[in-house]
Amino acid sequence: MTARIAYADVEIGTELPAQTFPVTRATLVQYAGASGDFNPIHWNEKFAKEVGLPDVIAHGMFTMAEAIRVVTDWTGDPGAVVDYGVRFTKPVVVPNDDQGAVIEVTAKVGAKLDDNTVRVDLTVTSGGQKVLGMSRAVVRLA
Repeated sequence: MTARIAYADVEIGTELPAQTFPVTRATLVQYAGASGDFNPIHWNEKFAKEVGLPDVIAHGMFTMAEAIRVVTDWTGDPGAVVDYGVRFTKPVVVPNDDQGAVIEVTAKVGAKLDDNTVRVDLTVTSGGQKVLGMSRAVVRLA
């Protein structure tokens, strides 16, 4: 696959389509099974609170993965992402109810780089708080 977005068609400030991602306790259990990360802070409310958390929290890598979907959906090619990094700033707290939490992601092109690449800056929030800081991806476009 190759990116479906052309480098020439992108300007600094180009906004990617925003997305929201629901997260429930069931989502966390599924992710734990897929990733092998069964840390009880991600599924056991009693344990999470005993270690000082407000409730069960989403896996950091899960949060990162959901956020980068905004970029991969935009490019049409997950392989177009050549670099991606974040700083974890707040946990995504997932209550034990029918609604869970929501991860909200917006992104825009922050810089045009060499070799048909751009830097995409992501803003990732949940519950009105920024959960990922310095969230940036370098993406190779067509």
